[in-house]
Amino acid sequence: MSSEKPTSADNQQGRLEAYLSGFVDGEGSFSVGVQRRTDLAFGFQLVPEFRVSQNAERVTVLEIMRRELGCGRLMLNDRHRDSDRTHVLVVRRRSDLLDSVIPFFRRNPLLSEKRHTFETFAEIVTSMNRRVHLEAKGFESLVRRAFTMNGGGRYRRWRLEDVVGPENPQRLHAEHTEQV
Repeated sequence: MSSEKPTSADNQQGRLEAYLSGFVDGEGSFSVGVQRRTDLAFGFQLVPEFRVSQNAERVTVLEIMRRELGCGRLMLNDRHRDSDRTHVLVVRRRSDLLDSVIPFFRRNPLLSEKRHTFETFAEIVTSMNRRVHLEAKGFESLVRRAFTMNGGGRYRRWRLEDVVGPENPQRLHAEHTEQV
């Protein structure tokens, strides 16, 4: 006789994952940073990152999240400001994002509008794994997608034109080399 009801352990694990997903919905972020790297073909590097923060008094939830994901670094949020007592769990390694973070949030979807940011994030990370970012058109496409996330790029150090526009001389050189 088979039962469709989950066992107590399965139910608890499901509740824990749902709790963590909801926690990230409020306190987490999925972003794709753009860092200057003159040693790379296009002069910039895409840096996908998952992060979630919490006050020091409640850092336990970050420890649980790290244990459930099986990856990430737990550290002080801003080591340079004594007044900032928050901790942050950060995952940047692409294999961890692909094998742990993205599957976790596919199993436990976010409920807020942040789910759209997650979907964009997952598309970019997956495309980078397929090495799309190593070709000029793919790099530009992924940068443009990244700039639609988290406020449309208004908090970024670099403007979109700095990265994929004519103001980036390395981009033009890389495109020319690619065509030859």
